[in-house]
Amino acid sequence: MSPGDEQGYTETGHTRTRLPDPDPYGGAPRRPHRSSSRSLVTVVGVVVLLIAAIAFANRGGGSGGDDTTTKNNQPKAATTAASGTRPVDTKTGNIPTGFPHTDQGAQSAAANYAVALGSAEMFNTAWRHQIVDTVYTSDVAAAKQSAMDSAYSNEKFLANIGLAKDGTAPKGQTFVSRVIPVGTKVTSSGPDTTTVEVWYTSLFGLSGEASKNPVTESWYTTTYKLKWVGDWKITDFQQKDGPVPVGRDQTASSADDMTKAVEEYGGFTYAR
Repeated sequence: MSPGDEQGYTETGHTRTRLPDPDPYGGAPRRPHRSSSRSLVTVVGVVVLLIAAIAFANRGGGSGGDDTTTKNNQPKAATTAASGTRPVDTKTGNIPTGFPHTDQGAQSAAANYAVALGSAEMFNTAWRHQIVDTVYTSDVAAAKQSAMDSAYSNEKFLANIGLAKDGTAPKGQTFVSRVIPVGTKVTSSGPDTTTVEVWYTSLFGLSGEASKNPVTESWYTTTYKLKWVGDWKITDFQQKDGPVPVGRDQTASSADDMTKAVEEYGGFTYAR
């Protein structure tokens, strides 16, 4: 199968897949950690809502002496707000490329590369080679290709996550794998090198009535080391769990609803 045989991850509602936990190539691990107590989640949720309600009710009602401390403790807009920079409109094999030679450009590159490395296209040889060649520097990409080919075609691994030998989902099931960046930040920066952390949530599993690996949610932070070589490219990375928010006591959707959602909702091009 060639890249032309299927659509790229950024413009489709197709599902995406990544390596097992931990992923040695920069994608998201495949299974989350779950709380065993629904009642605890409910209690914590009520407490959080109560605290938020009290804070909202008291907002603006304090004395002038407390305002300075409150303002000094507030996060700076640059750390949380969108910059207003437009997403890039150039692509290489449907992967956003051509980012600005700035810290914001590096953050945008890291977010989009995280999505690519966690996509189902990584299980297709032609697409995987194109993704790796696009997001990594040329020397790193060359060193990784052989190892990645072996990892993504490992029959035992594929069987463990419910896929056929060719990396496809069983008949009547849909392979769901998505990385959704929540935020980014620069932790160090030089003229041509930048380190960026990407905090994201991910979905992974097989949707379908006969699935033994239902779609689950997980949270991770990956730190990417990027180098400017005419565009931002990855040279190395590290990954860790969380931060993980408190889950709400919501009823899981049916397999049919999950399948319909992942097939109908496409992805984005991210910009900081």
